[in-house]
Amino acid sequence: MLRSFFSGFLHDLAIDLGTANTLVYHQDKGIIVNEPSVVAVSSADEIEDREVLAIGNKAKEMAGKAPQSIQVIRPIKDGVIADFSTTEAMLKHFIAKATSKRSLFRPRVAICIPSGVTEVEKRAVEESALSAGAREVFLVEEPVAAAIGAGLPIMEPSGNMIVDIGGGTTEVALISLGGIVIANSIRTAGDQMDEALVTHMKKKYSLLIGDTTAETIKMQYGEAFPSDVTDKVSLKGRDLIRGIPRTVQITRDEIRESLQEPIRNIIEAIRQTLEKTPPELASDIHDHGIVLTGGVAQLKNLDKLIHEETGLPVTLAENPLLSVVMGTGKILSDLETYQSVLIRRQF
Repeated sequence: MLRSFFSGFLHDLAIDLGTANTLVYHQDKGIIVNEPSVVAVSSADEIEDREVLAIGNKAKEMAGKAPQSIQVIRPIKDGVIADFSTTEAMLKHFIAKATSKRSLFRPRVAICIPSGVTEVEKRAVEESALSAGAREVFLVEEPVAAAIGAGLPIMEPSGNMIVDIGGGTTEVALISLGGIVIANSIRTAGDQMDEALVTHMKKKYSLLIGDTTAETIKMQYGEAFPSDVTDKVSLKGRDLIRGIPRTVQITRDEIRESLQEPIRNIIEAIRQTLEKTPPELASDIHDHGIVLTGGVAQLKNLDKLIHEETGLPVTLAENPLLSVVMGTGKILSDLETYQSVLIRRQF
């Protein structure tokens, strides 16, 4: 009876602390936060003197538009914490947003991390979450969370291949019996595609475009495999020679070509993982294929290209952007079943 009474005041949170976006899942309310991992701070010589001005959507709106007195920071780089104090402020803001002000207890928090991160990087995530107000922290490897969120039967004795493509990292993993058999984590993902498009526009058109513009063009008009659409896309930026605003027209073929190098790196990571797959599990992958998750998995025709390159069935998860946080939430709601997938430390 007493346990039932206190359960009304408890709230566990699952967090997908991504390079591009942070998502927070509440065990009773579902996804409460889905905002960019961006923080705007006042410029200062010393880090401790900086003042947080905006977080999430409001901070991203300032990117490329802020005066010198304001810095717009992405504190997560390549899937790991690059700026501890700013990450802590961001987490504290999102945790507060996801929990009731009347709550009597600090939340338990599960956070996913890229596979293969160092002990120092794991510790940084844990300490950041604890400093932001978590009572207890559980770590989950990102491909495991993505596979669970995509509905794969990872606890069964069969091979499940997941490819999670986010902003900073691509996670390729073969999972069986609740554990990772083979994993390949590369720091090539959405951000590198954006950079590739920015570089292409500089070299060919002497036009400087912002990262936000590149990201928008990639997701709206980018494709991994040729399609029948031949319309041109208008791109606005600053002429690097004359220094004035200019608009150019580019084709979808150009956009696709500019993205080829990072896409090829991702396909190579998939191939390397397949080459290391034990024979007993290879037949499972042949039958079940590859499941894609992550925001960049939605790039047009990426599934078709991976199928062409590997000869395997390729499926896009039902909610690719939400798979990681939903899987982390499932783990947190049933810790007994998923005990084996946790990376947990006591403080």
